[in-house]
Amino acid sequence: MTDQPAPENPEGDEPIKQRKNGLYPGVSDELAENMKSGWADTELRDLQPIEQAPYAARRRAALSARFPGERLVIPAGNLKTRSNDTEYPFRAATEYVHLTGDQTQDGVLVLEPSGDGHDAMLYLLPRSDRENGEFWLDGQGELWVGRRNSLSEAEALLGLPARDVRKAAEELNALSGPVRLVRGHDAGLEAALTEKLDARRDEELRVFLSELRAVKDEYEIGQLQAAVDSTVRGFEDVVKVLDRAEATSERYIEGTFFLRARVEGNDVGYGSICASGPHATTLHWVRNDGPVRSGDLLLLDAGVETRTLYTADVTRTLPVNGRFSEVQRRIYDAVYEAQEAGIAAVKPGAKYRDFHDASQHVLATRLVEWGLVEGPVERVLELGLQRRWTLHGTGHMLGLDVHDCAAARTEAYVDGVLEPGVVLTVEPGLYFQADDLTVPEEYRGIGVRIEDDILVTAGGNRNLSAGLPRAAGEVEAWMGRLKG
Repeated sequence: MTDQPAPENPEGDEPIKQRKNGLYPGVSDELAENMKSGWADTELRDLQPIEQAPYAARRRAALSARFPGERLVIPAGNLKTRSNDTEYPFRAATEYVHLTGDQTQDGVLVLEPSGDGHDAMLYLLPRSDRENGEFWLDGQGELWVGRRNSLSEAEALLGLPARDVRKAAEELNALSGPVRLVRGHDAGLEAALTEKLDARRDEELRVFLSELRAVKDEYEIGQLQAAVDSTVRGFEDVVKVLDRAEATSERYIEGTFFLRARVEGNDVGYGSICASGPHATTLHWVRNDGPVRSGDLLLLDAGVETRTLYTADVTRTLPVNGRFSEVQRRIYDAVYEAQEAGIAAVKPGAKYRDFHDASQHVLATRLVEWGLVEGPVERVLELGLQRRWTLHGTGHMLGLDVHDCAAARTEAYVDGVLEPGVVLTVEPGLYFQADDLTVPEEYRGIGVRIEDDILVTAGGNRNLSAGLPRAAGEVEAWMGRLKG
């Protein structure tokens, strides 16, 4: 990686600032003048709106109707430092992406009250200025980090008027009246508008935007299916290299899936869980630095994030050598049966909690049958005794966030009712810790989870990840074909 772009500042550690004559310390007048000219016109013309532009406009209309007469501000967020002078790859805030389709850093969407509705406007970073040297002397100049769209290009692509974001705080502050802002993404903007903000009102905005994402439109469903399809191919990639993973570690699995995510999408939607052997009993095992051994199970929980930032979330528990042992299969079959019951409970008009309750009932029944907990099953469920081994809820909403709609009200989410367009995961599991003396020794260190992405349809549901086998025998046959 190359050094910082800006020349040394002999006046100390403060950010380099322009001199009155427009030059920078350490830059000759001749070089500065030379860098101003001789550049071709690269403005893009005849651009067509991005595919999601009309869908984003409908979402903004719903937002406008919810908060009539109020100024609404939704920022994309800023770069975050990873270490010293390097940053994490930028990922725009979910609320901003959902309402604009844009993914650029520092962007701000403003809905300004107008008549019975709002006028929507974007504040964005314009092209780097070549007259003042910004494009080659600033660390975020285009010479260093790449070209960005001009404001007129952004307007054509997004279907929204655009202004220079460096004027946003000043212009918003000059307007009278309170503001609702989605907090947590742009600390500078929050500080600049602090006198106009109210925490309760801002939270109401965040909650509404979370609930707005619950029912997916046709564009979003298509993106989620694309994410799942890439994820299926990523799982196939992993099975094909399990022998190499055995020679290295879980990180070989992580890297193999990541390659598919980067080639076909934007990234992984969350840290991949590549948990082999007893690591499968740790719910969020993302260290992925353990051994992969024949005879163990591999719990792979991973999802590709599309270039429009919609993510899949799929889990399969696979025998590393391609065949389940008798005990492994007993536990796996119980989880599969629980997932089948959960998926069957996903349908329009059903309570959101129904699929969880259906799955938990199956798992509690098996735990009683195996003598791990004293029945009857109703008693076990009432006291939650099965949770020692089931650990987590059976699913969650899915979309731009892997745990989408997280700020939604309880009554609108977990106490709500399913309707067509909702996408959720169904992912029961059983986890027997390696040091759990309450279970037979042969169970210890075995963790099994099966997870699929389910779309609620008018007639019931559709399994978006049906391309991956789930039943134990089908898994073994699928692995056998891939391993050749």
